[in-house]
This record gives sequence, structure tokens and C-alpha cells, in this order.
Amino acid sequence: MIADETPILDNHLHLDPDANRGIDAVRDFARVGGTHLLVVNKPSWHLGVEAVAGEDFRPVFERTIEIVDEASAELDGRAWPVLGVHPGLISRLVDDRGYAPEEAREIMRGGIDVAAEYVERGDALALKSGRPHYDVDEAVWDASNAVMRRAFERAAEIDCAVQLHAEASEDMTAVTDWAEAAGLPAHRVVKHYAGGRLEGPIPSVMSEKARLEVAAERGDPFLMETDYIDDPDRPGAVLGPKTVPRRVSWLLENGHDEAVRNAHVETPELVYGIDTEATLAPGDR
Repeated sequence: MIADETPILDNHLHLDPDANRGIDAVRDFARVGGTHLLVVNKPSWHLGVEAVAGEDFRPVFERTIEIVDEASAELDGRAWPVLGVHPGLISRLVDDRGYAPEEAREIMRGGIDVAAEYVERGDALALKSGRPHYDVDEAVWDASNAVMRRAFERAAEIDCAVQLHAEASEDMTAVTDWAEAAGLPAHRVVKHYAGGRLEGPIPSVMSEKARLEVAAERGDPFLMETDYIDDPDRPGAVLGPKTVPRRVSWLLENGHDEAVRNAHVETPELVYGIDTEATLAPGDR
């Protein structure tokens, strides 16, 4: 049983602001005890935006902020937007639309700059960036790393965290070395879709029992996520919105109270500077 005073945060999921389940998914999350969400904007092309410049991302960010406001109204806690450019966009730009990797890099850097504007004025919590998790040629890889490093630079300037979409790994210290060189502490870099063991960034652990057991037993800072994609054409993809609260119940049943506090109170404060307890108005569970 989850106590009313226990915050439950899903660190990374997507909501479609115009179609699919949207706010109904938030209600599912809240109904089983979820209280806080970090909502990452969907890939720009999924919302019908084929960017040719940084300014073209603005409607994607604004629609995400709008649905996050709606989501907060459904929660005992609140939701925050995480804005940025999906690293898979580089393949769409280069392979499908004929841009050179250097041109794609500049479009994506422009999107990061626009996202940073929203964070700087308090309309979003953090930035999203990364690099492809699949094989690409050297020029695309280099361009992707340059985009990610721009995100670190901007995050350092405006004092926010960066969520990364990147390849599977248990050691990404080289990436956090880049962040620290830009002035961004390693604990402000989060690897989304992580396993329970990771050196370098803070792992945002996919909420599967085996991964969570590893994270809980290690005792290092970690977050929990579903990467819910809100896409009815891919109903079996990643995890559903009820998963994090259900996994919190499972962790508590198995004596991992400290791990729950780590993932839902201490690490959110460490990474994002948010207080999930102070922003919680307990309801009936």
C-alpha cells in the first residue's frame, strides 16, 4: 500500500497533446497512486513539424507546455515539461530530407537554443538531447555529439538538467566529462531508458523489476520511468502509464523503502532541484 505522503514520479513519458490517450493516460497514472510527471515533448515530426530552423520547434514546445498544465490539474502533485530535440531527427533530416550532417546539426542546435529559452523563463524544467542509439556514419555521429554538447553548454548557462536519449551502456563517463567541461555537473545529466547500473549520468531506470532490483541494491541516485509513448499504433511499445506506481508498490512490499525515497524524493531534488514532497497534496489512494 502506498502511503498518501509518498510522492511517485515518472521521470520520462510522452503525452500526445492532440490525439491518442493524452490526459486519459495521466488519469490512469494518478488512479493507481502516481503524483508527479516529467513530460518530454514528442519527436517534432510526430506532431507534424518538419523543422528547417530552430524557431520551427516552438509550436512543439508550446503544445507540450499546454498539455503539461492540463496534466498537473489531474495530479495530487504536478507535472513539468522537458523540452528539446530528439536525436533521431538527424537521420530524418539527412536520410529522408537530404540535408548534410552539418546542416542538420545547425537545425537541431537551433531547436536546443529555443528550448533553453523556455527553461530560462521557468516554463520548462529541463532540456532533452542525446545521440542515436543505432549505428550511423561518422559524420552523423560527430554532428549528433555536437548537438548534445550544445545542450550541455546551454544547460550550464541556465542551470538546468539534461535528459539524454542515447545508446545502451553501463559507462558514459566520457559524456559526463563533456558536460563537466561545459560547466554542467555530472549529476545534472540523466540517461533515459537506463538499466540499474550506470557510471557517469544519473540513470533513469526503465521500470522493469530486474532493472529496479539492481538500482535499489546499489543505493546510488536513480530515477524511475516508463517512456510511455502515447501511440495507439504501438500499444506494446515500452511501458504503460500505470507501471511506475505499481513498481513502487512492489518495491515497498519487498522492503525497498529507502530506494523509493531515493528515486522519488532525493534524486529529483539532486538532479532538478524539485521538491516532490512540498508539491504533494495527498488525496485518496
